[in-house]
Amino acid sequence: MTTESMPTPTPAEAGAAPDPRALARARKRRSAARFWREYRSHRGGLWGLAALVLIALVAVFAPQLVGADSQSVTDAPGGALESLSREFPLGTDQFGRSVLALLVWGTRVSLTVGLLAAFLCVAIGTVVGIVAGHFHGWYSTILMRVTDWFLVMPTLVLAIALATVMDRSMWTVIIAIGVTTWPTTARLVRAQTLAVESRPYIERARALGGGHRHIMVRHVLPNVMPLVLAQTTLVISSAILTEATLAFLGLSDPTTTSWGGMLQDAREAGAVSAGHWWYLAPPGIAIAVVALAFTLCGRAIESVLNPKLGVAR
Repeated sequence: MTTESMPTPTPAEAGAAPDPRALARARKRRSAARFWREYRSHRGGLWGLAALVLIALVAVFAPQLVGADSQSVTDAPGGALESLSREFPLGTDQFGRSVLALLVWGTRVSLTVGLLAAFLCVAIGTVVGIVAGHFHGWYSTILMRVTDWFLVMPTLVLAIALATVMDRSMWTVIIAIGVTTWPTTARLVRAQTLAVESRPYIERARALGGGHRHIMVRHVLPNVMPLVLAQTTLVISSAILTEATLAFLGLSDPTTTSWGGMLQDAREAGAVSAGHWWYLAPPGIAIAVVALAFTLCGRAIESVLNPKLGVAR
């Protein structure tokens, strides 16, 4: 065999050091595969994930499913408060609009508010928790006293106060929920940060000259992210319930359709006293289903990331 016909050795065969980025990507793929394999063993988590995927598809394809003009009051296709029929499977509202079409459109607003409010809540709680756990002395004392103040105050009352003094819009509801529900996340992240910073490799990082930012971003944050991820799924369900409550109290944007807003409109239309259950039940059931789905996913993620919890499968 000639020299030209001999196969060229790979870097690994030639003794070259493997690419660190390739090793990191391979490790992440193995971790993701292991996470999904363990997650699939939780029946409740799979049911919750399937429900969330279906609801997300409904929200994304709402214009194609029910039409962009289904929210119009002037061009309503039916009569006021019609009962269930073939044309209107869930009846109509007081303006003659299809309750099913409104329910589909409300999916967009409720999910958007829940996701963005939960992201804001978890972001604030994570930053406060890591800073309070990393720094000691008066830094931590002040942050935790502020956290305790928000923790003992009724969350719904604070959210109502913020939504009252600000403009009535979807962003007002998001801010009101996000800035009032972060203390629980901050407490959990701070406890995890204290546990992480007691490990020997943190001391080695400090001895090698690692600063506060390096330790918090490169060492603490990756170790608290599993807890943050599980907490996020649980916070989303609470955020959706709070959004529905604020909308039911008339503190959201009246020009947008949400599940809580549908309940408020049904109450104003006298659906409770008149017995028009088809106007009340669908948005209430939708809120319960989404909250339950996120809770099931959150419990499954918690069980995978921390098997000591012993969550039932």
